[in-house]
Amino acid sequence: MGTLTIGAIRERAPGERRVALVPEAVTLLRRAGLDILIETGAGSGAWFTDADYTDAGATVVPPDELYARADAVLCVGPPDPESAQALRAGQTVIGLLEPLRHPGLVKELAEHGIRTVSLDLLPRTLSRAQSMDALTSQASVAGYKAALVAADAYDRFFPMLTTAAGTMRPAQVLVLGAGVAGLQAIATARRLGAVVTAYDVRPASRGEVESLGARFLDVQSPAAAEPGTGQGGYARELTEQEQRAQREALDTHIARSDIVITTAQVPGRKPPLLVTAAVVERMKPGSVVVDLAASELGGNVEGSEPDKTTVLDSGVTLIGAGRLPAAMATAASTAYARNLVALLRHLVRDGELVLDPADEITAALIGGAAQKGSASS
Repeated sequence: MGTLTIGAIRERAPGERRVALVPEAVTLLRRAGLDILIETGAGSGAWFTDADYTDAGATVVPPDELYARADAVLCVGPPDPESAQALRAGQTVIGLLEPLRHPGLVKELAEHGIRTVSLDLLPRTLSRAQSMDALTSQASVAGYKAALVAADAYDRFFPMLTTAAGTMRPAQVLVLGAGVAGLQAIATARRLGAVVTAYDVRPASRGEVESLGARFLDVQSPAAAEPGTGQGGYARELTEQEQRAQREALDTHIARSDIVITTAQVPGRKPPLLVTAAVVERMKPGSVVVDLAASELGGNVEGSEPDKTTVLDSGVTLIGAGRLPAAMATAASTAYARNLVALLRHLVRDGELVLDPADEITAALIGGAAQKGSASS
């Protein structure tokens, strides 16, 4: 029996600076008996040099050699067409593959005998899977960065300041969505000294919001009388009537806020519209709106575009911030690599990568498909 070989590729998506493995993770996986290959330049966007990986025990190789030798290929986002073409039958690709958004890619890989393990599908309510939860680790980075992006774009102070020139009032920040990203945005804005209010369709989130020193916004409407808690640790998707009632109830609070940060997403689906263009027009000049859900599928804010900042005629700055983890590539990569180390420790048995559909975690990660067998070295 040989040694299992794991390869981490360079991300090729525009603006993507993260890398699947950092040198710290290489050291841990080498201790676990795995051989590690790193594509040349894979970590440069996150400030990790090829020499850093070599010192940690990895072998830095060009992409063609990596695909030829690796039993499992690690990535952050879905592989681009060129990378997907380079994969070969019998390999396993592991990453945030977004199978709900890219079903064709996953199907094509399966047809070519390539097994897929997507961390997007991890059951977030399983306590033993928490160390592998890449969505949570990346959302935490995004929420933190969202507050900093908002503070940078806001032309006033976040905290209340008393100076010889008078008192500056604190910024009024409204966070819509109190999941992982929302809670981190709340905590960061509070540390910066802002007065923070938050809203979520899940009543159970009130305690988490208030524990961070923020006020939970009660929005009651007949159309949204049912709790918004869904399955798997996510908020459920509201009906169109509920969304409309929610927007109407929130409009007044949005219009008087200095900063609005929206974080509501539905895996694989179009994000709910929380902030209309009409209410953005009602905000004060100099206000800032940061939309973490902005993507090619749409966003929480009408008119937001991914990776684009727009100063509207009303003086409101609208930021489509759908790739914030990539903007903090070193921290995000480190957290993501730790998730992968935990996952590989779960999947590797006796020198083989075993995808056992009888295991609850594994079954979810492979999408419940009957991808039986193991990728031996």
